Amino acid sequence: MIAFFDFCRLMLLSNKSALVTGAAERLGAQVARTLHQNGANLIIHYRSSTGAAQALVNELNQQRRNSAVAVGADLASLQELERLAATACAAFDGLDLLVNNASSFYPTPFGEIDLQQWDDLIASNYRAPLFLSQACHPALKSSAGGIINLLDIYASKPLKRHSVYCSAKAASQMLVKSLALELAPEVRVNGIAPGAILWPDADDSAEHQQSVLDKIPLARCGLPRDIAATVLFLATSDYITGEIIRVDGGRLLR
Repeated sequence: MIAFFDFCRLMLLSNKSALVTGAAERLGAQVARTLHQNGANLIIHYRSSTGAAQALVNELNQQRRNSAVAVGADLASLQELERLAATACAAFDGLDLLVNNASSFYPTPFGEIDLQQWDDLIASNYRAPLFLSQACHPALKSSAGGIINLLDIYASKPLKRHSVYCSAKAASQMLVKSLALELAPEVRVNGIAPGAILWPDADDSAEHQQSVLDKIPLARCGLPRDIAATVLFLATSDYITGEIIRVDGGRLLR
């Protein structure tokens, strides 16, 4: 029964293509692997992780020939963003799914916020998903495809010392609902709001990590595969749009 279900999922994404931003490492790489395992061809976007992106492409192409490409781009540049969209839409003759995963995350204590931080956090978390969705829209409309924005539970519940990041994610969350209405009926737009899945690279405080876990009803961190499975669910569900799915172990309840 399980094998039959896996076969059906493979057929659902067979001959479809997906662009995943920030896909070279961490959560984005798991999303890319999961979509690929279920039949999709992948455009792996990266900004500076050239080696990791190419390694992932090589891995995917070993599993299925000519099924993945890597494209580098700085999403803060509109010119590079538009080049990424054009390359992605041409790589496999169209585009079925855009996953806006790339994101900057760091604290911006009030009183110390500068314009560079504002530009970086807004660009990666809100502006890039908006303009990349716009650039990919003709191809997505043609394929009756979908857009999935990776958000954060802190789009709905502010995190102290992260006001710019939270505001940017809140804007991206509203973007999901706005575009779902505007791009229907051809293109579906949804969002996923993770809780504690992967600790930030700079977060090595066991005490802080435990304090976060203490606030999660399920009392544990999630896994990248939890987010990737939700991306797969939304990618293969053709009657869901405008929804934000929280994958947070119940964290937002407290």
